[in-house]
Amino acid sequence: MKGFDKYQKSYFMPPVPCYDWIKKDCITKPPVWCSVDLRDGNQALIEPMSLEEKVEYFQMLVKIGFKEIEVGFPAASETEYNFLRVLIERNLIPEDVTVQVLTQAREHIIRRTFEAVDGAPNAIVHVYNSTSVAQREQVFKKSKEEIKQIAVDGAVLLKKLANEVRGKIRFEYSPESFHGTEVEYAVEVCNAVLDVWQPAADAPAIINIPSTVENAMPHVFANQVEYVSKHLKYRENIVLSLHPHNDRGCGVAAAELGVLAGADRLEGTLFGNGERTGNLDIVTVAMNLHSHGVDSKLDFSNMQEIKETYERLTGMQVSAREPYAGELVFTAFSGSHQDAISKGMSYRETKGQNEWTVPYLPIDPKDVGRTYDSDVIRINSQSGKGGVAYVFKQNFGMVIPEKMREEVGYLMKGISDHAHAELNPEQMLDVFKKEYYEPEKTFQITECHFEQKDGILAKVTIVIVRDGTAEVVEAKGNGRLNAVNNAIKKYFDISYSLNEYEEHSLSRNSSSKAMAYVGITQDEKKLYWGVGTDEDIIKASVQALENAVNNLFIQKKDKIR
Repeated sequence: MKGFDKYQKSYFMPPVPCYDWIKKDCITKPPVWCSVDLRDGNQALIEPMSLEEKVEYFQMLVKIGFKEIEVGFPAASETEYNFLRVLIERNLIPEDVTVQVLTQAREHIIRRTFEAVDGAPNAIVHVYNSTSVAQREQVFKKSKEEIKQIAVDGAVLLKKLANEVRGKIRFEYSPESFHGTEVEYAVEVCNAVLDVWQPAADAPAIINIPSTVENAMPHVFANQVEYVSKHLKYRENIVLSLHPHNDRGCGVAAAELGVLAGADRLEGTLFGNGERTGNLDIVTVAMNLHSHGVDSKLDFSNMQEIKETYERLTGMQVSAREPYAGELVFTAFSGSHQDAISKGMSYRETKGQNEWTVPYLPIDPKDVGRTYDSDVIRINSQSGKGGVAYVFKQNFGMVIPEKMREEVGYLMKGISDHAHAELNPEQMLDVFKKEYYEPEKTFQITECHFEQKDGILAKVTIVIVRDGTAEVVEAKGNGRLNAVNNAIKKYFDISYSLNEYEEHSLSRNSSSKAMAYVGITQDEKKLYWGVGTDEDIIKASVQALENAVNNLFIQKKDKIR
């Protein structure tokens, strides 16, 4: 592919790289989360949300558990300005939630921003200016000192205006286009801003490091963040924040490594919505923590409702493969995967295990409101016997015998392959019924009577109907099913062996139905299966035997006397 030779490295490694973050293998506590859906995410939409839509989205974010929410760029438009005023004037901001607003380091924009935020109980005013080589040379045509002065002038004005409005105001500064900025220069600018604000323990400041355009690998970003963390002034009174974008598809990795490198806070959006390839996906990072046993402090237990609200209000679509939220992320079609999941779920149930160790499922789907019966294993032409058996057990309580599973698996796969379509559980049940307990009938047993003598089975009398003609047949056996089996053999003058028999209850109440499975062979070869179900296990067993013999006749096309 042509064109690669016009690109060169456009990021800067720290003058003294730090690698302490490499020594950590996991994040042990959640960062401070800040949703920027209503600003960064909203400005990236083809059709930005209306005021009332933004109110609904804000309320969803509060419900999820966000304590810091960037609500807009008030100086950008009347809708942005009015939205913040509505939140304040309708008292829609909970006491424990801080709203955040963004402003460029330009005087008239800063003043308009403070007009909008006046009266907010808790607010963060986030000021930024671009510091990168490209922006300095191509856009602003200013020196390093001149760019730094823009940041300092903005910080001075923020500190002045914060004393003129109602509400508690905190400050945040971002050296925009950080990746294209010399790291030591970015720190120099941040420290100049901090010298103005003089952050204290009861009034901490936020320094936000944005990968405005992600152009470096995640480990490079981690080195940069660690350098910033170790060289900021007033570090004990600083909340070090990251705002990763996703241009290289590494937003989540950059954020996680950045937290290991010293970051305290993450800015991002639900499902990564944002300009170009989007922002950091907070859902993924929070659920990654959840999967490591860390409480993220965000509630995604009703992921489907969150996803549907997000799609409705933004007009965006969540991919079927989106981590944790996509329709298919907990679904296995592969036979080997299905078998492992099925066995893992069975092991967990048998052992009464609390710890989650099921193969191929990084978290318990129930944690995000999904179900085992319709979400975990779905059946198509790639599926296997274990997955098919799992679907029958989860959806219908049917425990298909181990020796029957391969045949049933191939049956379902064949139908799916022929139709070029997935089979849902109800379709699978219909196929199973037609094959095993509603097969084509060569004969039917319409009556079955057992006689006992001194408490011991003496004989069975059955009525066999064939071609519209009923005939009474008597036989003996060492048990009821064996006696019926002998009667069938006697009537048809055939030989076969009853090799397999299993039964189970379909539910746990006193009126539950029983299900019986019978497998018979001729010449010790193929098993012919039949299934029966009834509240009386004997009746279910007789049905299963009848269906097995009918399947023998149908499949072998034997001539019957």
